Amino acid sequence: MATDHVIESFRNQLWSGYKTGDGIDPALWVQFHPLEEALALMGVATWPMVELEADDALASAASLAADDPRVEKVCIWTPDKDLAQSVRADRVVQVDRKTKHIRDAAGVREKFGVDPALIPDFLALVGDSADGYPGIPKIGKVTAAGLLNRYGRIEDFPAEVLGDHLELALLFKRLATLRTDAPLFRDVDELQWRGPTPAFAAWAEGVGATRLYERCIKATAAL
Repeated sequence: MATDHVIESFRNQLWSGYKTGDGIDPALWVQFHPLEEALALMGVATWPMVELEADDALASAASLAADDPRVEKVCIWTPDKDLAQSVRADRVVQVDRKTKHIRDAAGVREKFGVDPALIPDFLALVGDSADGYPGIPKIGKVTAAGLLNRYGRIEDFPAEVLGDHLELALLFKRLATLRTDAPLFRDVDELQWRGPTPAFAAWAEGVGATRLYERCIKATAAL
């Protein structure tokens, strides 16, 4: 599990309009750090991110795990479009829990019109309102996919395609590109869930979540 321990990241230094914590419901914000504590006590591998974002952590974890030959498949449990760039064939996939849809590389191309490796370029051109960058004027999803399928990466576009907007597009691509170098773990065995820590029982009782503790104990019996 990856969390945004703080909302701002290195991307805020690159683009002044990048997303911040402004507008987050205070009732939601105060739950962030207790959630991290609960997950750690539950025995879940948890990465509270500070300089990087939670998406960077998921991308890094997926990359590290996929490089281990013992790993059969990596499932990223979020439909977030940013994480589509981490998909690798049918080895690294995205899982949408609500729709129960599994998106592999073919699914990414079906949804966005480009391969996973070009998702940062795609988002740079069309923009991402959730992250706070607008994209390039007059380039929508269809046009963006067409350009990328014709020329490849933004860096390989003929100069006249983007004109004066080239540098801005490259900046947005940097914002959209997830980091895969976060040193989250050395061995995938560190990710194996072995049940809750001894302190989880007291935490669960303290917040009135004894049923959650009981479910953990039941799940532990099945390990």
